[in-house]
Amino acid sequence: MTRRTNGSHVADTRPAARSPKGYNRRETIAGLLFISPWIVGFLVFTVISMSYSLVLSFTSYDLATNTMRPVGTANFEQLVENPRVLASLGNTFTFALMAVPVELSVALLMAVLLNSVGRGSAFFRVLFYLPKMTPAVATAAVFLLLLNGNQGAINKALAAIGIQGPQWLLDPAWVKPSIVVMSAWAVAGSAVILLAALQGVPIELYEAAAIDGAGPLRTFTRITIPMISPTLFFLVITLTIASLQVFDQAYLLFYRDGADSSAPEAALFYGVYLYQQAFQQFNFGLAAAMAWLLFAIIMLITVVQLTLGKRLVHYESGQGS
Repeated sequence: MTRRTNGSHVADTRPAARSPKGYNRRETIAGLLFISPWIVGFLVFTVISMSYSLVLSFTSYDLATNTMRPVGTANFEQLVENPRVLASLGNTFTFALMAVPVELSVALLMAVLLNSVGRGSAFFRVLFYLPKMTPAVATAAVFLLLLNGNQGAINKALAAIGIQGPQWLLDPAWVKPSIVVMSAWAVAGSAVILLAALQGVPIELYEAAAIDGAGPLRTFTRITIPMISPTLFFLVITLTIASLQVFDQAYLLFYRDGADSSAPEAALFYGVYLYQQAFQQFNFGLAAAMAWLLFAIIMLITVVQLTLGKRLVHYESGQGS
C-alpha cells in the first residue's frame, strides 16, 4: 500500500486495519470449540434422547427382540386408567407442597445465620455445606437409623421428654414428612445462593431503617425479603422442579431391596413408579409416556410460577412489585 506525500508516492508501513467481522468470526469459532464438549453432550444425551423417548412413548418396545410396535396413544390412555399412576402423582404433588416451603425456610435460616457470623464464618460455611457433599446412599443409611420407629435416635430423644414418637417409615401419615426431613438435610446449596443474595443487599437501606426506628423483624420483612425476592423466586422454581422429580430419597428408604410389596402406598412417588415400569417391568413405552407427562406438568407449573412472579417479585429495575 502507498500513500501520497507532497506529490510523491511512498510506502505506507502502517498495519492494515483489522476487520471487525473477521475478528468476531475467529472469536466465535474459538468459543464454539471450547464449548463443543457440552454441545455434543447436550445433543446426544438431551435432544436425541428426548426425541427418541417421544417416539418410544407411542410404541410398545420389546427388549428381547429390540423391536418397536406402534400403538398410537395407548400408552397415554393407560396413564389415565392406571390407578397407581394417579396415586403416585398425588403423592408427588403432596410431597412438593410440603418440601418446597420447608427446604426454602431451612435454607433461608441457614443463610441468615451464616450472614450474621463475623469471625470464623468460613469454618461455618464449610460445616453447613458438608451434608450437601454426602452421598445419597450414606444419607439414607443414616436416616434409616434416625427414623427407626422403635430404636431410632429421634424417637429416643422424644421419649426422653415424654413424647411417643411415630413409626416414621411405616405410618402412611408420616412417610412423606420423613422424606421431607431427609431432603431438608441437604439444602446447603440453596443456602449458599441465599447467602450471596443477602450480602448483596445495600447496607444503606439497613442504616436508613435503623434511623427510622424499624426493628429487626420489620427490617427483615420490609427490606431483606423484598430485596432477595428474585433469588427466593428462583429457588422456588428449582426446588419445585426437584421435588416433582423426587426419586433418590424414596427409593433408598423404601425400595432399596428391589421389592415394593412391603413399601407403604404413601411412598410410591411418580419417579419411583416410572423407574419400576422402565427397569423392572421393562415397559419402556409406558415409562416414556410417563416421562413426557411429567415434563408437561413441570412446564405448566413453571409457566404459572413465572406469571405470578411478575406480580410478586421485586426487581430493582422496576419490574414486578
